[in-house]
Amino acid sequence: MTYASLKPVSKAFVQRKRLIFTRVAAVLAVLLLFLTKPALSEGSHGHETLEFLGFCLVLACVAGRLWSILYVGGKKNEELVSAGPFSMTQNPLYFFSTVGAVGIGLLYGSLVAAAVLGVASFLIFRVTARKEAEYLLGKFGPAYSAYIKATPRFWPNPLLYRDSDELQFSTRALKRTFFDGLYFLAIFPIIELVEYLRENGLLPAIITLY
Repeated sequence: MTYASLKPVSKAFVQRKRLIFTRVAAVLAVLLLFLTKPALSEGSHGHETLEFLGFCLVLACVAGRLWSILYVGGKKNEELVSAGPFSMTQNPLYFFSTVGAVGIGLLYGSLVAAAVLGVASFLIFRVTARKEAEYLLGKFGPAYSAYIKATPRFWPNPLLYRDSDELQFSTRALKRTFFDGLYFLAIFPIIELVEYLRENGLLPAIITLY
């Protein structure tokens, strides 16, 4: 079923609920990591490689979310934004957040954790994007229908990139997104603490993740 076939709803999807759900899921993921350990030992070449790649993805997530909010901050659900990152994908914020979730799994040193977190994030944001699309379709009508037909729903297509001559952004939204990004960066010292406790026998692991 395409977005254009959905019935419009009377009000915007409540973003606060999405943020609460996402943060609860993140906390549960961290708790799960406390009960597991990566198959690759700390300090090994494979572990360090995954950790480096994960850190790069988390940085890309934070930078991408800040870039996206420059275009949509303060205008979400009020104005149809189709320039910058929104010209390549309908949901750049969700895409970069999913990239960050995969990065967290790699930071932990586990391909399985990266895959699970990535798929879970994708599914959460897919539901969220669908609800938002119902509202936007009702609000912007044919203009939004044309936009979603020309723009990928999730995976960006760089060949579609186009920008606007002028850009106005909300400093409040940018600041809020920056602090949201700190949740991703805060995972790194948490994972390092878990590794330290496990190496010193203070934190038993129940499951080994590859």
